[in-house]
Amino acid sequence: MSKNIKSITNPKVHLDVLTPAEVQKIHDATLNIIENVGVRFPSIRSLDIWEANGATVDRESMIVKAKPHLIEAALKKAPPKYNLCARDPQQDLPLDGNHVFVGTDGCGVEIIDIHTGERRTSCLQDVGEVARVADAMEEVGFHWVALSAQDTPVETRGLHEIKAIWENSTKHLQTESIYNEHEARVAIEMAALIAGGKEALRKRPVLSLMQCTAPPLGHDGGSLDAALLAAEAGIPTGFMTMSAALTTGPATMAGVLAVGNAEVISATALLQLAFPGTPVFYAAAQTASDLRNGAYTGGGPEDFLFGAATNVLADFYDIPLSMGSFATGAKEPNWQAGIENSLSTFMACVSMSDMLLGLGFLHGSRIWSYAQMMMDAEIFSIVHKTMQGIVVDDETLALDTIAAVGPGGNFLSQKHTLKHMRDVFLPQFMDRRPYNVWEEKKDDARDWALAKARNILATHQPDPLDAKLSAELAKMIVAEEK
Repeated sequence: MSKNIKSITNPKVHLDVLTPAEVQKIHDATLNIIENVGVRFPSIRSLDIWEANGATVDRESMIVKAKPHLIEAALKKAPPKYNLCARDPQQDLPLDGNHVFVGTDGCGVEIIDIHTGERRTSCLQDVGEVARVADAMEEVGFHWVALSAQDTPVETRGLHEIKAIWENSTKHLQTESIYNEHEARVAIEMAALIAGGKEALRKRPVLSLMQCTAPPLGHDGGSLDAALLAAEAGIPTGFMTMSAALTTGPATMAGVLAVGNAEVISATALLQLAFPGTPVFYAAAQTASDLRNGAYTGGGPEDFLFGAATNVLADFYDIPLSMGSFATGAKEPNWQAGIENSLSTFMACVSMSDMLLGLGFLHGSRIWSYAQMMMDAEIFSIVHKTMQGIVVDDETLALDTIAAVGPGGNFLSQKHTLKHMRDVFLPQFMDRRPYNVWEEKKDDARDWALAKARNILATHQPDPLDAKLSAELAKMIVAEEK
């Protein structure tokens, strides 16, 4: 298997969904919210940091109010570029504003079994197997912990999950499953072991942490403490808002952006106040609630616009973005999944989001599907090809070849055709067969995608993690469990 990672670079297609004036207005509104309404930080360490830097701290409610200049000065200390490093240095990911990488999503609690097709509770073996399949796919640039290892102890579940991924892949690992101080401390030690020591980890962060906010205008205490530990160790850390129109955000999209932005940049500023220059990223997966039942939609025009708009905000603060994409609300791989995942991915890519999440999920990030994983990868490949635009030069205009063929001929036998034939996109899962062939077999993309996933799982052997390292990781987890 190739160790190449597919990414979108130097795009010829671009979109700005917000004008500079509109971005400034959202920023000003965000600063107003942080200063006058405040954001809840239920962490003693966080409150101490805010208070030491001149913010107004209400210890009883744990609400912090900070002046605009404090937030803006802190955000300017964040590095605009850095690498997410992999166990294999060939697979390091530059977050430089000119790459779009795709990752799996997490942390689902159910999986459609790859062999039986039955929906069941996820387990640790699933975590490793999803990582092994993703390791073989050039479309997947990095891992999130895709599934919850529900057959492991709750207190150390996140540690078992990251160990399983490192044992099954050489790509970068970003986890959203480490959200308390105890697990974070051990996870950092594990990452340092993989990297070759604490200083080596600081130089080559093989792990990054993502924490969810608690909308509206709040944070989780354990997540804050875990993020501060990670930032201290030089591990890239981000906060993801999942504010939803109508429920945890206003009904209007601009209002949802302002609320979510206040959550993300207040936490980002906290990390910069504590550890200036630590690598951070903006993260978002905003949506709209369904008017009929208040449920998380996992798709729709609001999601597509949020995806593009959030990248503009991240660019305004000059930090990388980890953006929720794919993760359709559909219950199975069907037309809804295709529409939602295509449009959400295109909108996020056309605005050059650094990291896209959601590959492989159904029912709004609850249920993992190997077939959906394969088809999502094809969606990204289509967007990847589209973003390259049309190259116009002497070679691509092909005047000599056109003259050689002339009126009424064909281009199949031309050397120029042989040279460029593989430039034409060739899908794996789109049905372009003659009608009578389809009518006879009645199979479709889901069948082919599942067959490919089964083949990868049966044949792909990732570069193994050193047995001694694996044993040391296991000892760390056992020690924490005791």
